[in-house]
Amino acid sequence: MKFPCSGIILAGGLNSRFSGKNKAFVEVKGKKIIDSICDVFKDLFTEIIIVTNDPLKYVEWNFNIVTDLYPARSSLTGLHTGLFFSSSPYSFITACDTPFLKKELVEFLITNINPNIDVVLPETLKTSQPLCAVYSKQCIKPMENSILKNNFKIQNVLKKLRLKKISENLLKKTDPDLSSFININTPEELSFYNNHE
Repeated sequence: MKFPCSGIILAGGLNSRFSGKNKAFVEVKGKKIIDSICDVFKDLFTEIIIVTNDPLKYVEWNFNIVTDLYPARSSLTGLHTGLFFSSSPYSFITACDTPFLKKELVEFLITNINPNIDVVLPETLKTSQPLCAVYSKQCIKPMENSILKNNFKIQNVLKKLRLKKISENLLKKTDPDLSSFININTPEELSFYNNHE
């Protein structure tokens, strides 16, 4: 089932802990991370957007490829850009280094969309998960205001928005291991996940 919601992949990170190698193209269990995410998105969304400052590297993916509207490199500028170009009132957004994103979890988050809510925000016991969440276009202006003040902390913007927080107990019903929130940040982590079930 396709939802009235866009899927956005943030692929603009500096990859500084990965020796500059693009994490989207790193293979986990023999599959590029971006392909794993796209496989989930293709079943759920009619519109898929990739936010990247290296658009030529993504031309083989037949999606809407956009670049940051503001020059500062940050997750917040990527979120803002994705929402700006989205043609849907809501968008599910994930980072490009989440190889274990579960379709069931994304579906569950989307079903919590509500006209009175700006963000459907997963919260594990460790932390909130703003880079695996649903955002409304209502978030664009507050994000823009924060960027113009050179304040790139997503958490500061979230304080100004109407949130629906999804608890870990609820998240575990569709993703028991919470593996959707695992990021591959270093070569050591990549090696670990490639060598373990």
